[in-house]
Amino acid sequence: MKGKTTSTLTFDISQFFPSLNHRLLTTILSKVGLEPKVSRFFADYIVQMKTNYLWNNLQSPDFEVNIGVGQGSALSPILLALYLTPFLHILEKCLNNLKIPISLLSLVDDGLIIAQNNSILISNSQLFCSYNVLSNLLSDFGLVIEHGKTEIFHFNRSHGVFNPPPLDLSPLGGPILHPKDTWKYLRFLFDRKLTFHQHLNFYANKALSMVKYMKLLGNFSHRISPLQKRQLYRCCILPIALYGFQL
Repeated sequence: MKGKTTSTLTFDISQFFPSLNHRLLTTILSKVGLEPKVSRFFADYIVQMKTNYLWNNLQSPDFEVNIGVGQGSALSPILLALYLTPFLHILEKCLNNLKIPISLLSLVDDGLIIAQNNSILISNSQLFCSYNVLSNLLSDFGLVIEHGKTEIFHFNRSHGVFNPPPLDLSPLGGPILHPKDTWKYLRFLFDRKLTFHQHLNFYANKALSMVKYMKLLGNFSHRISPLQKRQLYRCCILPIALYGFQL
């Protein structure tokens, strides 16, 4: 629809990996429909976990840990997804009962709330209510939002002056969010009209800068060979140009 605005609110769950409650996680595992042996395996993996601290030559005794999963463990993303499944289901149900027409996206601890409306004020009110429900429900799951990383952005194709009002989350313990002209999410740079000009310019400049840095790897007496240049191009330049990825 002409004049319709899509508003997004991004939030980040603070200390997500270290905050998962083991007792709640084992309850979730027993109710998600997994085979009993799979549930027992995950339960055995987290029950009676122990850790200690090492500082130079000083080492603390072992003590039991009732929350958290290893951030470098291959099983942690699976446990996180299972932990969030009932949370997202309950959250969506609560918002539907309140008749708040928003959409939800989640990538591990990065969440996104999307609202569409002809009025920015209505979109802001929907995002405010959703953020309130979200914060309270996360608290029940032993999690909290890192308010400092919360951002708001509005997509609008109007040709006139577009100056959306801020979203005040201070009554909920959050910040006052001022919309920006560009928004970075999952390595993508978005503008309000989705032209992607900023995204292309940003990563094109990164790729060109990397090409210039490659010249520093050789000197007048020991230059890098064409084969080495090709390998550097494939490993360092192409990932930036094609995927926005940089080591």
